[in-house]
Amino acid sequence: MPIEITGQPGASVNRNSGQEAGANVTDIASNSSQQQETGASSTQDTVSLTQRAGQLQQLENTLAELPVVDTQRVESIRQSIATGSFEIDSGRVADKLLNFEQSLGI
Repeated sequence: MPIEITGQPGASVNRNSGQEAGANVTDIASNSSQQQETGASSTQDTVSLTQRAGQLQQLENTLAELPVVDTQRVESIRQSIATGSFEIDSGRVADKLLNFEQSLGI
């Protein structure tokens, strides 16, 4: 998914590290060889996102589409409370609270 950046001719920044940087070095070398062939400098810079960045974008879009609240579960609990069949397991609640406090490292 290339992104066109304009307004800064000649500015090139590579912020990738590790394996991902290798892919962009090839792109830069390709652009450099085109510049040498034509004798003109490129007025456009391009940025290529890695496959991982694309996957993260898809995941973000999927999460954005999910409802914030599980309405089915809320309705089920509401019904249980209304009928008086909702039971609270105080031991389980206490265990969860203790685990949460321990995970905070306090």
